[in-house]
Amino acid sequence: MADTTFGPKGWTPERLGSLAGKTFVITGGNAGAGFQASRILLSKGAKVVMLNRSVEKSSAAVKDLQKEFGANSDVSFIRMDLSDLASVRAAADEVAKKVPQIDALICNAAIAQVPTQKLTVDGFESQLGTNHYGHFLLCGMLFGLIERSNGRIVVVASLGYNMGIKTIQFDDMNWDKNYSANPVYSQSKLAQMMFAYELQNRLNGTGKKVQVYVCHPGASATSLISTSGSRLTRLIWWLMSKTPMVQTAEKGAYPEIMCATEDGLEQRALYGPTGLMQTGGPVGKGTLNPHAYDKTVIEKLWKVSEEATGFHWAI
Repeated sequence: MADTTFGPKGWTPERLGSLAGKTFVITGGNAGAGFQASRILLSKGAKVVMLNRSVEKSSAAVKDLQKEFGANSDVSFIRMDLSDLASVRAAADEVAKKVPQIDALICNAAIAQVPTQKLTVDGFESQLGTNHYGHFLLCGMLFGLIERSNGRIVVVASLGYNMGIKTIQFDDMNWDKNYSANPVYSQSKLAQMMFAYELQNRLNGTGKKVQVYVCHPGASATSLISTSGSRLTRLIWWLMSKTPMVQTAEKGAYPEIMCATEDGLEQRALYGPTGLMQTGGPVGKGTLNPHAYDKTVIEKLWKVSEEATGFHWAI
């Protein structure tokens, strides 16, 4: 059943009013859907703080955005490498110095389809370490600033969560025995979703007014696979991106902007394109499979994540 909440065209940025006075923090805001999300937010007068790994690309992105929206548009970046927990801690401390509140933290950055097993500096499998543990720690450290404005956490997931094993491989989180690029990416995105749904559970009944939403971009022409996939994966993706199955990076940004701004959304849901195979089409509420919020697994993953990152959430 297609979601018709936002009419036949689905959610589009035309629904946005002024975002003046609001602050959005976004990971991976200098390329792909993250850059387009930054553009849309700035076009409505918001303040945007990007957390990105590359200083060079971030400086160029800020320059481009200020050229488009004027030298006074409030966009800046803080260097952060999600795969390095010390870097995440340092960036979170800097954000706390620079912004008094966060209206939405958009967990947009990710790495994908890493062809052979790589470990982060902290010793985690690289996709899980970057996509899940890095964001788990960041959200925890910035939670106070988000709570201050009754803000939101937006987790950008992927339909890939359905394509690997339907649970977490707790007995070998680094995939030493059976590493394979796609199932491990799938696992990292499933872990991100499980984090979001367990955070919702933990916030229930606390009186804290932070909302947590999960979305995915569908199939959009971002740099994700072209930067970390194998040569064959990159070639297939490049060919696919020339077909109507793949939408623009701008359209890929709509679900995260919607989750960061729209009122009346459901929390235990997955938002994104609702067309054929949910790879494109009008943006709304899609299909969420129950293995993503399996109570036993999400509670265990939370404990494992706290131990791995050394960060204990005070909620």
